[in-house]
Amino acid sequence: MVKRRSNSRRRAGALSVGFAPISRADAQVLILGSLPGQKSLEMRQYYAQPYNSFWKIMDVLFGAGPALPYAVRLERLIERRVAVWDVLAAGERQGSLDSAIVGASAVVNDFAGFFERHEDVGLICFNGTKAADLYRRRVLPTLPPRIAAIRIQVLPSTSPAHASLAFAAKLAAWSAALKPSGDADERTADRRLLRRTR
Repeated sequence: MVKRRSNSRRRAGALSVGFAPISRADAQVLILGSLPGQKSLEMRQYYAQPYNSFWKIMDVLFGAGPALPYAVRLERLIERRVAVWDVLAAGERQGSLDSAIVGASAVVNDFAGFFERHEDVGLICFNGTKAADLYRRRVLPTLPPRIAAIRIQVLPSTSPAHASLAFAAKLAAWSAALKPSGDADERTADRRLLRRTR
């Protein structure tokens, strides 16, 4: 009996606890993953797995590439008013695959509080379908209509587990969503007008 319990503990995933958001108050775009993987937790860095293409894409879009120190990469994104966070604050998972997250253990981040402090966010980009699904099921129903109406874009996962799509195709999709900075300015102006008229 004792041996069986020990085996079940070994099979169960450890509780992964995520990071604080990388952002400043005037962020216009929020990029959301699901939950940091094992390498990221070990390094205490977003997307630390060397085969994850997130920072390579950020290099092309914002000059925030993996060759730079982590703190500099974050500064580059913050300067471009791009925030990075995860849908989940914590969750039980064995390994790093999104499919291994135990649903009953998932704890979502405080998005109501985040959007109160970041009123200019006009676009939410999801790094993969799991993040989008978690947000739609666990977060969206809890948000007021004004915040729930923020435009969302599901982008191809940058994880090496999503190897069926070539880097060029991932980059093209991310570029189409994030490159035109003028669109973000227009979305911010629209949201400010909406706040004044409500």
